[in-house]
Amino acid sequence: MNSILLLEDDRNLNRGITLLLEKEGYRVFSAYSAADARKLFSEHAPDMVISDIALPDGNGLDFGKWLRNQSDAALIYLTAAGDEIDIVNGYAQGADDYVTKPFSLMVLTSKVNAIMRRLHGNEQPVLVSDEIEVNLREMCAYCKNEAVPLSRTEFQLLVFFLENAGRVLSREQILEQVWGSDGQFVDDNTVTVNISRLKNKLGTEHLSNVRGLGYLWNGKVVKK
Repeated sequence: MNSILLLEDDRNLNRGITLLLEKEGYRVFSAYSAADARKLFSEHAPDMVISDIALPDGNGLDFGKWLRNQSDAALIYLTAAGDEIDIVNGYAQGADDYVTKPFSLMVLTSKVNAIMRRLHGNEQPVLVSDEIEVNLREMCAYCKNEAVPLSRTEFQLLVFFLENAGRVLSREQILEQVWGSDGQFVDDNTVTVNISRLKNKLGTEHLSNVRGLGYLWNGKVVKK
């Protein structure tokens, strides 16, 4: 089982993230201070660390520097919206990715899953939903055993929906995950057009529009 160290001093947020990641199948060690995190990391050597930048006993960037001297574990920073200098410094400290607050827990989960797939390339699953099959390692999709030609964006969309099957995903969540944007510089029709194109290529009714809320993959998904 892959393990994650979560360093977040907001106890409610920490608990919410922990529950979601455990539901995804990860073992999570929760820390509320840099001192706790150092102790837990030394004891358990997790595969990944998710760390807030602002900590009660220091700075998450300093903790990241300490981490990089100990290990090459994956690192995701949680940063305040608009703090670009934190993002730049985070990458300088060896961060693999970042998420700005407030953020969607589903987007965070998708980023965690994507990084874990890169870390364990030989363990990447195949996602199956009825007649649709997606091979994450080979980055290809099949429908009724026939290859479906998808663009990189369409493939990322499909994986995001399959990994969040049964959950309504808002336009903003989709933009953030697939385009890395909150929508400020993306045309209003971008999501609609790409989802329509993906749906047509797959010939599926599992991908539906939930009026006023977003989009939903309503088929059951299993990992092989």
